[in-house]
Amino acid sequence: METNTKKVVVIGGGFAGINFAKQLCKDKRFQITLVDRNNYHFFPPLLYQVATAFIEPSNISYPFRRMFQDKSNLRFHMGSLVKVDPQNNTVETDTGILDYDYLVLAIGAETNYFGIESVKQNALPMKTIDDALNLRNHLLLNLEKAVQSNDPAEKVRRLNIVIAGGGPTGVEVAGMLAELGRYIAAKEYPEIKDLQSHIYLVDASPVLLGPMSKGSQEEAKKVLSKLGVQIIQNTPVKDYVDGKVVLADGRTIETKALIWASGIIAREVPGIPATAVGKGRRLLVDAYNKVNDTTNIYALGDLSFQTTDPNYPNGHPQLAQVAIQQGKTLAKNLTRSLDGEPMKAFSYYNKGSLAIISKYKAVADLPKVFFKGFIAWCIWLFAHIIPLVGFRNRLKLAFNWFWSFMTNNPTLRLIIRPRKEDFK
Repeated sequence: METNTKKVVVIGGGFAGINFAKQLCKDKRFQITLVDRNNYHFFPPLLYQVATAFIEPSNISYPFRRMFQDKSNLRFHMGSLVKVDPQNNTVETDTGILDYDYLVLAIGAETNYFGIESVKQNALPMKTIDDALNLRNHLLLNLEKAVQSNDPAEKVRRLNIVIAGGGPTGVEVAGMLAELGRYIAAKEYPEIKDLQSHIYLVDASPVLLGPMSKGSQEEAKKVLSKLGVQIIQNTPVKDYVDGKVVLADGRTIETKALIWASGIIAREVPGIPATAVGKGRRLLVDAYNKVNDTTNIYALGDLSFQTTDPNYPNGHPQLAQVAIQQGKTLAKNLTRSLDGEPMKAFSYYNKGSLAIISKYKAVADLPKVFFKGFIAWCIWLFAHIIPLVGFRNRLKLAFNWFWSFMTNNPTLRLIIRPRKEDFK
């Protein structure tokens, strides 16, 4: 390796970090170290299908070392961020200290519980593969305990599922669970006749799919209502104590499963100047994603807050497409900088928004056009297979989806090594 090689440390192997690393490793003047707490990249938009036992975790994940095994200038370091030291150009992880010429922060966001400690302690998040598997175990265990119980009140508590958050994740989870109740629970749990009516979708806003079009919002409510999901709007969750979800209007819902899909907050980055931390802990960056009041630290994706894009003066939405585009743009800009060329300001191209509601039912807000129903479902299917890493993953997922949708009978409802405390 040349002596003037620039060391680049990338913290986070999500959409932003992966796309940045893939682009930059084409330039051999950079030596890249990718750091992540897991040894695999995964596809967050499909976590809910893992959580509802529709697909396997391996369908949406891929090992970093396999991904970059033929890249001579890229190394993987498994570890979690501890703190950044801008003065010494080092970053500390729980498995070692790395030095850098450029530091790229792409650690994304985590679940936002809005300061409700009881919800944080007892609700079920869905941000990681571990969360999804824990949720799957939890829901399946509740079904088993429900059919064993002779106490009607306990049976209801086990069957009730409350989903907090009416965004794409909440809507997709509600639809998938309703389908599970409609096609699977009735066959495999003859003691349970109406699982759909035990699903509650609760949101603080007056509409579902708030960021999407009115057509998408109306379609989501129509389809979920038809499936039997009980939708509660304009009513945030205020607490979750003693197995009861407490709503802002005073109503309570007894349940052993509160799925929290109500918001995210950027992950904390110790060591970054306080002047560079904005609302929601997002790092303030310039037009090139460089963190304010630093010289060689960049932030991408959900972690960054950029107001220089004329079309998004209040910052970009925290979406996968923003992260992907920022990662690729920054990699090209670092190459330009090394070539003595000026960097290009980031500008987000909005390709549209998609959300699946149930079997063959989805919504698609594309530039200048809106689709719903089967056509939107096909668009959603295509859009979620193409970004998956690895041909094998695409092929497996396409086959599994086809088989599961045709038979209405996926076979992944396995309770794998649940924690003892889950079986209560």
